[in-house]
Amino acid sequence: MEESTQDKEILVNQENKPVLAQSSPKQVRLAISAFYFMQGVCFASWASRIPTFKASMGLNDAELGSILFALPAGQIITMFFSAKLTTHFGSKKMLRATAPLYAIALTFLALASTGWQLAAFLVLFGITGNLCNIALNTQGVAGENYYGKPIMSSFHGAWSIGNLTGALIALGLVNLKLGMYTHFWIVALISLTNVVFSSKKLLDHNSKPDVPAEKTKFFTMPQGILVLLGIIAFCSMATEGTMFDWSAIYFEDVVKLPHNKAIIGYASFMFMMASGRFLGVYLISKFGRKNLLQISGAIISIGMALAVIFPNIIVAIFGFMLIGLGVSSIVPMVYSIAGNNKKVPAGKAITMVSSIGYFAFLFGPPLIGYVSQLSSLRYSFGIISVFGLLITFLVTKIKAIN
Repeated sequence: MEESTQDKEILVNQENKPVLAQSSPKQVRLAISAFYFMQGVCFASWASRIPTFKASMGLNDAELGSILFALPAGQIITMFFSAKLTTHFGSKKMLRATAPLYAIALTFLALASTGWQLAAFLVLFGITGNLCNIALNTQGVAGENYYGKPIMSSFHGAWSIGNLTGALIALGLVNLKLGMYTHFWIVALISLTNVVFSSKKLLDHNSKPDVPAEKTKFFTMPQGILVLLGIIAFCSMATEGTMFDWSAIYFEDVVKLPHNKAIIGYASFMFMMASGRFLGVYLISKFGRKNLLQISGAIISIGMALAVIFPNIIVAIFGFMLIGLGVSSIVPMVYSIAGNNKKVPAGKAITMVSSIGYFAFLFGPPLIGYVSQLSSLRYSFGIISVFGLLITFLVTKIKAIN
């Protein structure tokens, strides 16, 4: 399939210049990484406690799947204006405002005592999380250009390290029998402290293109290569969403680990996801983005197949680690390609791609719950393995990626 001139231009690495950079590139990289890290800790604090919510509320798989629908629903709601806000106010101001809101929204989850209350708080958690996410990835693209090297995957690696840290904190606190509300407030206070100190080193970033663009609608549907990038993100995020929401439950219900040890499955996935993202800079330079995307898709399918076919603790952990390695660099590469373009502001381009990708979070976790209720959790995980193969196939259709 031949790319149009517009599609080729989208793939050109165009620098989105910071308006003001009082910090060194290393300081900027560290500050941005700190925000990614804390966003990962906040998310993992919720994800690691999902089995606790399921048990305390007496939910079956289908009921839990329906409730999990609320988090991505909140994320989707903000897709229609998050890019506009980030472009208008700048990613630095948006992060200063939304990162504290995201941390505080986490604490509300612990107040839920019924399914509908949990769903309502998850919508709020999703809204604040996506506003923070778009601003953070826009700041990440600016930081990558300011640093002068392809370090976007290392930013997402910091998120994964935060996720792993959050999972390990949860594992320790669950075994210490510390209350969830106290747990979430400890994380929130650490996040608020990070905002105070790290935001000073962020870039005052102008995400608008150098050439003034024609006036567009409030929300523009993605076109051309951005659609294919969005579908690739969808497949990766569907896999990630399954692992975030269901991996601990899979180890409890299928692998048959006790409740206080089931987080090991989630932690093993996150360990390799973090490792893969820090290796991403080297792997991209060695294999190129196109080859790495194709390899990653194949690894996802192999890992998921192993965990489903051989659900004993050793093979399942190995399979989950392969899945973590497979998904590790896909979204960072997709965001970097989308965010470095000539005609669309970075925040808007990332939103176009992520608006497709986040539908995976919207439909993936509930689908797992419904299929599991009708058959088994193993069958529902088996369906997800197809997405890895789809990633490998779709990458071949984007010839301009190198």
